[in-house]
Amino acid sequence: SLFKKSGSIHKNTEFKAGSVDVKEIGTYLNTSENMKEVTKEGFLRNNHHAPITKDSAFTLHRVNNEEIASENGIKIQSFSNASEILDMTGTTGRKLEILRAVTEIPTQFRSIFKEFPYFNYAQSKALDDLLYTDRNFVICAPTGSGKTVMFELAITRLLMEAPLPWLNIKVVYMAPIKALCSQRFDDWKEKFGPIGLTCKELTGDTLMDDLFEIHHADIIITTPEKWDSMTRRWRDNSIVQLVRLFLIDEVHVIKDESRGATLEVVVSRMKTIQSSLWHLLEKRDTVPPLRFVAVSATIPNTQDIAEWLSDSKMPAVCLKIDEDQRPVKLRKIVLGFPCSDNQTEFKFDLTLNYKIASIIQTYSERKPALVFCATRKGVQQAASVLAKDAKFLLSIEQKQRLQGIANSLKDSKLRELLTYGVAYHHAGMEISDRKIIEGAFTVGDLPVLFTTSTLAMGVNLPAHLVVIKSTMHYVGGVFQEYSETDILQMIGRAGRPQFDTTATAVIMTRCSTRERYIQMLNGADIIESSLHRHLVEHLNAEIVLHTVTDVSVALEWIRSTFLYIRALKNPTHYGFSSGLDKAGIEAKLQELCLKNLNDLSSFDLIRMDEANNFKPTETGRLMAWYYIAFDTVKQFFTIKGTETLNELIRMISNCSEFVDVKLRTNEKKILNTLNKDKDKITIRFPMEGRIKTREMKVNCLIQAQLGCIPIQDFTLTQDTGRIFRNGLRVT
Repeated sequence: SLFKKSGSIHKNTEFKAGSVDVKEIGTYLNTSENMKEVTKEGFLRNNHHAPITKDSAFTLHRVNNEEIASENGIKIQSFSNASEILDMTGTTGRKLEILRAVTEIPTQFRSIFKEFPYFNYAQSKALDDLLYTDRNFVICAPTGSGKTVMFELAITRLLMEAPLPWLNIKVVYMAPIKALCSQRFDDWKEKFGPIGLTCKELTGDTLMDDLFEIHHADIIITTPEKWDSMTRRWRDNSIVQLVRLFLIDEVHVIKDESRGATLEVVVSRMKTIQSSLWHLLEKRDTVPPLRFVAVSATIPNTQDIAEWLSDSKMPAVCLKIDEDQRPVKLRKIVLGFPCSDNQTEFKFDLTLNYKIASIIQTYSERKPALVFCATRKGVQQAASVLAKDAKFLLSIEQKQRLQGIANSLKDSKLRELLTYGVAYHHAGMEISDRKIIEGAFTVGDLPVLFTTSTLAMGVNLPAHLVVIKSTMHYVGGVFQEYSETDILQMIGRAGRPQFDTTATAVIMTRCSTRERYIQMLNGADIIESSLHRHLVEHLNAEIVLHTVTDVSVALEWIRSTFLYIRALKNPTHYGFSSGLDKAGIEAKLQELCLKNLNDLSSFDLIRMDEANNFKPTETGRLMAWYYIAFDTVKQFFTIKGTETLNELIRMISNCSEFVDVKLRTNEKKILNTLNKDKDKITIRFPMEGRIKTREMKVNCLIQAQLGCIPIQDFTLTQDTGRIFRNGLRVT
């Protein structure tokens, strides 16, 4: 290590302008190839030997000083060393000749990349395949390696090849989170507007006007669910056939139990439509090929995704970028805290609040820190604890600016915290307050921001330090572990490319789950499909669309899925026995397919004609059109026609379409008052007992809305909106 000389680390001395510019040194340290950073494993190993004292569950302070020094890289005691380092490494860092210059891009498209003169390492590696070929492309790169630019390169290639005027070109960009879509929309409107392309964001629940606008949009920005429901409704696939480039962001979401299947089906549908077009037309040259470009976080089996996206003529290119090529070096630390068996999740979560201050002190290097908490209430509690616990050294100007910002906030609790340099931010807040807080954090005036994980998904708030406080979150009344997508998305917020050369992510979890997260951060989890769990809805949709017309086509369709590729490699995950050969596994998939087809026909959602072709029935068509779950349809088959209004509302409240409505503890009081209260206007059909389930909440809100009872609560109003959007489909 280059830092053996430094006797101690200085914690709180600020580097004044007079001393060497520390950021400079950082850049040299990072890029110099002769300086091997302490690896994650090495650091964790040191941790095991650290003696743990009774009073603190927090083992990190006990690592000897030298290791922390080399871990943090730039906390150098004496500046004489610093100049030696500069002389030693010079600029032997990353060789510039491997970076490609933006001047390679044809002049009329150069404005898209006007923010930088050179592409970064990952982009330069991908450039040849993206810009000079039409091959399908999968890139696996750590968050923060500039993958948006890779999509932009693919769009540029399409425009370079397509003759002007660009009339019938459509590009679809698909991301799993609405907020990512809005971000992309705002960004691309600015970039592609000037060269004559229109962007359209498709994430809402509108129908007809969307169809009209899509006809005129060149770049369609959407989520898998929305694109699925849109493409399900089209009588013909004329628009889908115009899609030349299909961009998939965060393709690793395919492993998500609830949403992965949709992503997989949508892509498989695009592939099937393309190949059926291919069969239809005699002159094979007339079908312009559809190109897929997918980006994923670090996963071990990118090759499988590439195989899935390959077409018959050409395998997809698969590019893996290592973690050490991330523009901002990311240190990942997983801390395990003891949690006794009798301790509830809530209790454990509360104990972690008191550990935040020391984590921020150890890792933030006095730069902005973002802390993720499980619930809205948890966000506010943790922020209050920290404001009492920690004193941030704020400059006088900073204090004045924070005071000024505080005065314009509506939320009084937030106003008070802000003067301590702490704030919170969640979806239940006034939009204006949220925007103000985001602004203060982005410019660096606000040292610590607490936020909920859901908001992390969308709002781009990069920080120097990201802390995930507890890996459990509260979903639908129960605690469950975050999905890997969530964790990666939160960690991806660490590192501000314009300010930092290093960044840190800390995960706080129970001792028992610590190993699991270390594995996850090393990208060791193989991605599997979850389509087999949702096969029945998706098969029905394909039959309604006439993508699947008989059993042989159904099998052809299964072969175009990621499920097929993974089932061949890991049959046991999908409930097939491990000794099967390819034919055996195909037979099993066929069986699974037939079982689902039988389920559909037993409820008269599909029928067979004489020639054994599938015909959708009216009910099946409605199920696909309105995106209704099979369980909901089964429930509707129990309707006799003699139900009272009360019974119908109760039945609708039980539908699985409302699973994402959560019952929060602090809402029960309002809901119970709406249900029964002799002094106030209450709902027409009160329920027995107290409100204690999600179904009862949904029922209560439906009745309040239909009965015109005003609800003075922002989050409940939001939920009512969501219930009615989904409820319109169901009813």
